[in-house]
Amino acid sequence: MNGAANHLLTIAEYAELGEVESGYAELVEGRLLLSPGPTPDHNLASAELYYQLRPQLPDPLVVLQDVDVDLELAPVDQPGFSRRPDLVVALRSAKARVRAEGGLLRASEVVVAVEIVVPDSRHTDTVAKWAEYADAGVPHYWMVDIAGPVSLVAGRLGEDGGYRASSAFTGGFTSVDPCPLLLHLDRVA
Repeated sequence: MNGAANHLLTIAEYAELGEVESGYAELVEGRLLLSPGPTPDHNLASAELYYQLRPQLPDPLVVLQDVDVDLELAPVDQPGFSRRPDLVVALRSAKARVRAEGGLLRASEVVVAVEIVVPDSRHTDTVAKWAEYADAGVPHYWMVDIAGPVSLVAGRLGEDGGYRASSAFTGGFTSVDPCPLLLHLDRVA
């Protein structure tokens, strides 16, 4: 990261900061949030989900790990919102756009955001990000809790703009939207 900002940041200013030396950064209402890096268990869970999702996705979709997403909740000249989900299922064209134009992945290019819920991030993942991803119009939000038996709660965007939560799935999770998927949650731990 190139230096600390002394004002609320836009998405463009946030993108110019670059990577932090350790951990990761997110942007909430222009405020830079720094967090420690994930634990080995968290990384293993994310990797396992990635390897399960990747071969099941049709060509227009791609799974990406640990990428900044502009939630598009503020005008470009105003303090912005950027989150870094553990995984996203996004339009493949978004990857090409970022490569060509720079900038961040956009919420409008994300079809599923996935967060690995751990004790240190439980409130952020289950309350703050639940609301922010819904406000950003991300159609699906999956929270994977790795404490105890691994479980997945799937949020699907409703007509009112909020998520409708599923019951917690354990063992396995199947979905038909955004495409047919089967996750073996018992392999995630």
